[in-house]
Amino acid sequence: MGAGCNDVRMIGIWGMGGLGKTTLARVVYDLISHEFDGSSFLADVKEKYDKEGSVISLQKQLISDLLKLADNSIRNVYDGINMIGRRLRQKKVLLVIDDVAHVEQLRRLAGKRDWFGPGSRIIITTRDEHLLKLHRVEEVFKLEALTYDEAFQLFCLKAFETQKPREEYVHLSQLVVNYAGGLPLALKVLGSFLFGRPVDEWTSTLERLKREPENEILDILQISFDGLKEAEKEIFLDVACFFKGEKRDYVSKILDSCGFEPVIGIGVLIEKSLLTICESDRLWMHDLLLEMGRQIVRRQSPREPGKRSRLWEEADLCHVLSQNTGSEVVEGIILDDYYFLQDKVYLSASPKAFSKMTNLRFLKICGLQLPQGLEHLSNKLRLLDWHGYPWKSLPSNLQLDKTVEFKMCYSCIEELWKGIKVRSMFLSLIYFFSE
Repeated sequence: MGAGCNDVRMIGIWGMGGLGKTTLARVVYDLISHEFDGSSFLADVKEKYDKEGSVISLQKQLISDLLKLADNSIRNVYDGINMIGRRLRQKKVLLVIDDVAHVEQLRRLAGKRDWFGPGSRIIITTRDEHLLKLHRVEEVFKLEALTYDEAFQLFCLKAFETQKPREEYVHLSQLVVNYAGGLPLALKVLGSFLFGRPVDEWTSTLERLKREPENEILDILQISFDGLKEAEKEIFLDVACFFKGEKRDYVSKILDSCGFEPVIGIGVLIEKSLLTICESDRLWMHDLLLEMGRQIVRRQSPREPGKRSRLWEEADLCHVLSQNTGSEVVEGIILDDYYFLQDKVYLSASPKAFSKMTNLRFLKICGLQLPQGLEHLSNKLRLLDWHGYPWKSLPSNLQLDKTVEFKMCYSCIEELWKGIKVRSMFLSLIYFFSE
């Protein structure tokens, strides 16, 4: 990234929110800005662009910084483009464009390399890899989470102003660092919050984080989510609540049956640093992104889980089924197979337990007892996995599409088959689980 070469270079720094892209760009800027004829650091471009609805103020700042000229003659965006392209061609400049969300922002601030003089460097930070490709950025650096040792050191500097905590804080510090998952933002926020606090307040804070993550962290992460299209939001929430760690092809098949176009949807989430693909082609996301997604769902109805789009916790489902508070808002229920089998304690539900859940796409439970039968299941089901289903037939209303992922105990298959009205020529029974 040195300034010795005469070509004009654009360099991208890409990664999820909270990794320190802006901090890294600022460090580089401070180290090398003296080597250029002029320098400008345009911070928080997305926020300023959204608030002011225009890039004109940023163009004015750029002109002022690089030419030391308080020129207010920019009346519109195109005046700004012409002025930047005309007046900076002979100047070797360093320009940082921080937190870019749309390629149009780049085109109006650094649209072409020949706007700038030989040896110029334009550094762009973003959460979206695709816009760097669109703008033909040659060098792209993906910022990764800190290693455990790096994270521990950063946390200690914030929490203790030293690289090593006192003995009574060592284990608690390890728990906080594990929670933060190498995300510098989380380490700084939590370290600063815990600074100077006694051990019992550290313990209380960790317990609170299990129930309610720190808003300052989640709000930064949610910026990426808020910029998604609706289908991409649905895919992200499905993965956060249900499918983290599952095979990409398996999840894509289910999401495709829901009409979400998962090939492009998952691709966009990867480009925007909200999803990654780990070993064996499995979907993965940072634990704090997962928590952010689940918090979004909880906020849909803080007090009544039956009015949330997704249920994944035993206590919430027990409440919804026992109180019969499910609603048309519920789109998915997926619990670990063993939740209802612990100590052989089974939950009972009424025949109408699922009657109001008319938009239910996913249902994965086990051991749920239905003493009086079951009257209704949603015809929008695309994943049905019910280990220990207690009856030999499904509700008569049920019309399952051939794309349904269908898992029931083997002994029920023949009778269940007879009781299902199938829209298409066949129902694909993909997995059989023996009791």
